[in-house]
Amino acid sequence: QVQLVESGGGLVQPGGSLRLSCAASRSIFIINTMGWYRQGPGKQRELVADMRGGDTTNYADDVKGRFTISRDNAKNTVYLQMNSLKPEDTALSYCGAEFMGIIYWGQGTQVTVSS
Repeated sequence: QVQLVESGGGLVQPGGSLRLSCAASRSIFIINTMGWYRQGPGKQRELVADMRGGDTTNYADDVKGRFTISRDNAKNTVYLQMNSLKPEDTALSYCGAEFMGIIYWGQGTQVTVSS
């Protein structure tokens, strides 16, 4: 089993930056896939970025060049650096992890981009 705790969300102006953190309850070195997802108002949950099998990364088209996913194995933590934020990035952001065929979710952290 894996528990995930997100942090780092908040209110930021357009063009600003935030860094989200996802702390896992066990070593992320053995977790196959970890990623960030978001659910905007009235929308379905969607993939933002993930890391598979170590350092292979994948990004949604609308965040490429603005967001960066990274990991710190020593801290069992995955990060999402979000730059050049836009109002349409406003969403509840979730950390997800696939471990032994089961997908685990954190509780989510709110990201609001508004002037």
